[in-house]
Amino acid sequence: MTWLLQFFQSSIGKKILMAVTGLLLAFFLIAHLAGNLMLFGGPEMFNNYVLSLTNLKPLVRIAEALLTLIFLGHVFSGIRVTLENKKAKPQSYQVAPRSATSNFYSRTMAVSGSIVFIFLVFHLQTFWWSFQKMHGNDADFYEVVVHSPIGFNNPLVAVFYILALILLALHLRHGFQSAFQTFGLADSRYKGIVEKTAVLFWLIIPLGFISIPLYFGFIK
Repeated sequence: MTWLLQFFQSSIGKKILMAVTGLLLAFFLIAHLAGNLMLFGGPEMFNNYVLSLTNLKPLVRIAEALLTLIFLGHVFSGIRVTLENKKAKPQSYQVAPRSATSNFYSRTMAVSGSIVFIFLVFHLQTFWWSFQKMHGNDADFYEVVVHSPIGFNNPLVAVFYILALILLALHLRHGFQSAFQTFGLADSRYKGIVEKTAVLFWLIIPLGFISIPLYFGFIK
């Protein structure tokens, strides 16, 4: 156990921890998006989906606890790697130093991560917390998400979510680049496959999330 702690105290250990936790969080986005897209099916479909989760509350609580640990591990390892990189060189968190695009993603990494964190706190204090206070088969979760003052029909809320999700996409874009570098896949024969797979996480999934506030805030 001591050797494992020492490994995660090392520079490469911190980077691997950040990469692994980031990938786990990215996979969670798939399940979260699948549930959120049920909003397009109307109140009955979405309410039934949320109620089905409440019936599995013990398992959901365990999953939430694990997700919280993964998220905290990602945040703390990210902070430590960023601080180490700043001490080592003026421009940190780069994957391809000669690439202007990579430089842009690198420069926005800390900012995007911080705003995504603020967005997550807002999300938990509004939708998640509201759901925890609602009980019974008559609970209208759809109404909270779509038509309440904190819902997507509020243009300010919709715009905030859209901007935060764009920053999440930027964060994921560079995060996957860095993970490939950490795992030694950036220049491997699997590079093309890995990069195409990554598009699902940093482009397709964020666009799926963006479609929800965009539709309910400005189209419907």
